[in-house]
Amino acid sequence: MDRDLSRAFAAALLAFAFAAVPAAPAQGEVTLYRCTDARGTVSVQDTPCAAGLRQDVRTMQRPQDPPPGSRAPPPAEAAPAPPPARTSQSVQTIVLRTPQPMYECVTADGDRYTSDNGDGNPRFVPLWTLGVPYGYGYGHGPVAPRVRDRPVASPPRGGLSTAPVNNISIPSTRNVPQPPPPPRRPPPRHDRGPGYGHGGGGTWIRDTCTALPAAEVCARLRDRRETIRRQTFNAQESERRTLRTEERTLNARLAEDCGL
Repeated sequence: MDRDLSRAFAAALLAFAFAAVPAAPAQGEVTLYRCTDARGTVSVQDTPCAAGLRQDVRTMQRPQDPPPGSRAPPPAEAAPAPPPARTSQSVQTIVLRTPQPMYECVTADGDRYTSDNGDGNPRFVPLWTLGVPYGYGYGHGPVAPRVRDRPVASPPRGGLSTAPVNNISIPSTRNVPQPPPPPRRPPPRHDRGPGYGHGGGGTWIRDTCTALPAAEVCARLRDRRETIRRQTFNAQESERRTLRTEERTLNARLAEDCGL
């Protein structure tokens, strides 16, 4: 009887010992312990919690590296999509407006100005400046023909002429001899310089103009627009309308020719 009790007690102790030892986790699993103290601080660890802490046990799958050579092959590159089929559409042709040119002209005095055409302002110059042959006259103009004395009839001696009958001539003061006219004085000589008088004169020529590059044209248009804006600030109302009209023209030209 006593021997049976001893055996039963030993079996109970052995069962208790096995129950006290934690079970080893299965291979590929990991056991995590979530510990909470009296203040509510939570910590996670892989060992059992200390005495006095509330313990929460979680078993999770341990991450493992894939065996070598088991990686999936990279996906095959997708075949390029075929080009879209050409459809019969009407071809549209866009014609851009040629930028409006600008010219820089130079006067005879060296002053420069800009123009929208290459004609230049006209000016009158003597022919000798162009190398045309000229004389050395003084430009007196046409000379009047020399005045000659007109023949005067001899006065009658008896008051009546001895003309044939029925032809009576009454003397008058017009038949009285008159003194000869005074000699014609030449006009004073005015030295007008070479090129005048015989073979002189002049002609009209225009200032020389040169086309500006497109970049320079855009830069000058921008400078002119800034100048107009400064002038508009201090201009009168009538002047402002003129300046605003010019500014709108410059804005349209800058947008079309310069993309600004």
